Amino acid sequence: MAYTMKTEGMDEISRMLSQLGESAQAAASAGLYEGAGVMAGEMAAGVAGIKTSPFKYTVFGTRAPSPEEKAVLEGAVGIAKFDKNGSEVDTSVGFASAGYAEVAGRRKPIAQIANAINSGTSFMQKQPFVRKTVRAGSKKAEAAIVAAIEKRIDEITK
Repeated sequence: MAYTMKTEGMDEISRMLSQLGESAQAAASAGLYEGAGVMAGEMAAGVAGIKTSPFKYTVFGTRAPSPEEKAVLEGAVGIAKFDKNGSEVDTSVGFASAGYAEVAGRRKPIAQIANAINSGTSFMQKQPFVRKTVRAGSKKAEAAIVAAIEKRIDEITK
């Protein structure tokens, strides 16, 4: 004995899936935008936690960053332009394209200042604020990305 099954609503599901396929990159971009904003906020908070001391010439490995170096980083946290490759969307948060700043009478790349503070140098103790920021902010950024994508998908499917 043969059983027959009849499905209803397949046209609606097919339409919904095709709409999702067409707008997947836009939904991913919206989610990434939200997540990058959260991570940039976390990075700014990490920069605010850097310990400083007034600039002075010291023996190797004992100097902390100057307040001027910290102030340069506070205003330089940024989100890179989105890179769209097919269905993928990428960006980065940090200091890579932040430019240059005048510190102690010398013009220095802001990314180099951030790297010196984060990794340390022969004359400066390291303060790994980037690693701590990524560890603390990843879950928050992922949650923001998922929430934004789910919101966008709900808007599309309704």
